[in-house]
Amino acid sequence: MAQNPYISIVIPVHNEQEVLEELYTRLTDSLDKLGKPYEIILTNDGSTDNSSQLLRQLHERRPNQIRVIEFNGNFGQHMAIMAGFERVRGQIVITMDADLQNPPEEIGKLVAAMEAGHDVVNTYRENRQDTWWRLQVSKWHNRIRAWMMPKLKMKDEGCMLRAYSRQIVDLMASTGESSTFIPALALTYASSPTEVGVAHAERSAGTSSYNFYKLIRYNFDLVTGFSVFPLQVFTMIGLLISMCSFAFVIFLMLRRLIVGPEVEGVFTLFAIMFFLLGIVLFGLGVVGEYVGRIYQEVRKRPRFVVKHVLERPVTAELVSDRHDYEVTKAQA
Repeated sequence: MAQNPYISIVIPVHNEQEVLEELYTRLTDSLDKLGKPYEIILTNDGSTDNSSQLLRQLHERRPNQIRVIEFNGNFGQHMAIMAGFERVRGQIVITMDADLQNPPEEIGKLVAAMEAGHDVVNTYRENRQDTWWRLQVSKWHNRIRAWMMPKLKMKDEGCMLRAYSRQIVDLMASTGESSTFIPALALTYASSPTEVGVAHAERSAGTSSYNFYKLIRYNFDLVTGFSVFPLQVFTMIGLLISMCSFAFVIFLMLRRLIVGPEVEGVFTLFAIMFFLLGIVLFGLGVVGEYVGRIYQEVRKRPRFVVKHVLERPVTAELVSDRHDYEVTKAQA
């Protein structure tokens, strides 16, 4: 059944030894009930716990359906997904986290939406089981993102349970970008996207891999990768400050002619100067983020390094099917 999969599940794994067994049980049960051939690709993103050994055991249980990609270091969630995208064999590709906050039982909703004719199925979490502060931060972040990037129609960018057509996945894998945000990248290629609501559960074990610094980096990747809005904002701020500064200089000249020289306002001038200097430094930081990403791309270093892959060899039948798919895609 796994030699010609219809559905490919791509899951990044980082220090998830506590949940891998439950993930295997619930995921395979859910996929078996769909009655469609499938494969599961698990990418071990530099785990330091016992995840590597557990993944090997899962592969040995179902070698025809479970494939394991082993990184030689930690390259990040999105690169782990990209590694899976480069090796998928199915026509519907679904991504999800390993922590079971995205219930595998919801996969059927995504498959149904894809079979209805959509090429990208985004999701939003219903009744989120997160802390109050995290919910508030997420709510305002989604609002700000929608304001800055109105073309990216996503209610909930943080939910990784999503589905993509094979054509969209191949386009994303071919970009070779060293830093990207997969849901946003998919929307730039999609012709018929949609969104569905999915359940959300509390994390059953372990801790999140996203600390405060990684969350900031994650948002920088999204903003700088798909919008020049920050640069435009600072251009407008610079123009406004220049106009105000010119008007202030005229005011001081007239005041000197009418009132005469004075030193009482020197601390006000210092305060204004420090304020403007802070804006300049912040603007340089934003520009630096864009320049840094350009630097990463022009170096052309590998996005990730694969130590080994656990999978059954590709059969001649599967090679033939993949060739037929590539020919059909080229003709389209």
